[in-house]
Amino acid sequence: MKSFLSILFTILIMKAGAQSKVNYDESKVEPYTLPELLRSAGGQEIKTVKEWESIRRTEIVRLFEEEVYGKIPAEAQLKPTIEILEKEGEAFHGKAVRQQIALDFERNGQSLRVHLLVYLPAGQDNPPVFVGYNFYGNASITEDENILLSPSWVPNKKEFGITENQITDGARGQRAHRWPVEKIIDAGFGLAAIYYGDVDPDRDDFSDGIHPLFYEEGQTKPGPSEWGAISAWAWGASRALDYLKSEPATANSKYILFGHSRLGKTSLWGGALDKRWDLVIANNSGCGGVAISRRKIGETVEAINTSFPHWFADRFKKYNDQENKMPVDQHMLVALIAPRPVYISSAVEDRWADPVGEYLGAYYASPAYQLYGLETPASDQQPSVSKPIHTSIGYHLRPGGHDVTDYDWEQFIAFSRKHLKP
Repeated sequence: MKSFLSILFTILIMKAGAQSKVNYDESKVEPYTLPELLRSAGGQEIKTVKEWESIRRTEIVRLFEEEVYGKIPAEAQLKPTIEILEKEGEAFHGKAVRQQIALDFERNGQSLRVHLLVYLPAGQDNPPVFVGYNFYGNASITEDENILLSPSWVPNKKEFGITENQITDGARGQRAHRWPVEKIIDAGFGLAAIYYGDVDPDRDDFSDGIHPLFYEEGQTKPGPSEWGAISAWAWGASRALDYLKSEPATANSKYILFGHSRLGKTSLWGGALDKRWDLVIANNSGCGGVAISRRKIGETVEAINTSFPHWFADRFKKYNDQENKMPVDQHMLVALIAPRPVYISSAVEDRWADPVGEYLGAYYASPAYQLYGLETPASDQQPSVSKPIHTSIGYHLRPGGHDVTDYDWEQFIAFSRKHLKP
């Protein structure tokens, strides 16, 4: 048996080799041809909204289900038992009402509890609501000490006081810079937050989270074309939406699905699957999000499947270093959101996410939006830094790295206000 040091050395060598293969040089992007967005599998040119919605859109959804993210079981349209943990908590000096809800799912002798934190502007009926996942529990998004801690598994992070895979008081407010809740409230919007680990802990282990509720007898992991974690998180966001639409205070609200990084991938896929989302935002979503896979700049299909094998369907792994054989690319994912507005944001220093590829993924979705007579970005050239585009497909490139900043939120709010007209 290999010694621990020998194994560690092997891992380090593998990682070093993987890093040495990373390309950040635009001049080294090999020629590629994107799958045609408006041509059906049978060769039919798609010219109308009816043809798009009845033929091509359906084909593309099926391809992403089978080849990339994995199909969500039909039985997963499961209604939870709802427990109101807090209904009318005062927050932000009376500007907002805080609600905390538990959604309890049970099936096959398994159970799952998802905590939903909601802030709504005080005295405002049916405000538009941003809905998004966070990485370290609902208590991490703000300094509000009244937020309940989730007992779900969480990655260890010593600087947050997380050392035994449990969220503690040390996590409170640690990611508040990514969630300017008071500014969101002041702008007239609500916010609903969910810890993504409540739905499916982010690790290559399918023994917990939502998946076991739908296993067949003897099954221990999803099948080759069944849902990975991104599809599971998309499912969970829709279950939160079910609840919000059932409540008088938000039943007639407009809903904005927001996500950063892996959760930006989730927001795009969730917005494609569930047309009830009125607007979709993906921040720094990169590979498997909006960036064109065939470019192979920064993170590649092989790299993401190696580091995060649980995010996607197993069948996606056959495209490791074989991106040109994929029947889809990420512009087609963005197109599935049409005609609803979609906003894509990139960062100059986030080269791993391929900012140019992120813009192109947005730009090449334009033909689907144009079928509806909607305005789209005019050029295939990425706009300059801090020069946002607010057409039906919106985009900005900001200074800095892989994060969510106040500038991002200023654009998200302005774009949402323009297109939803709250």
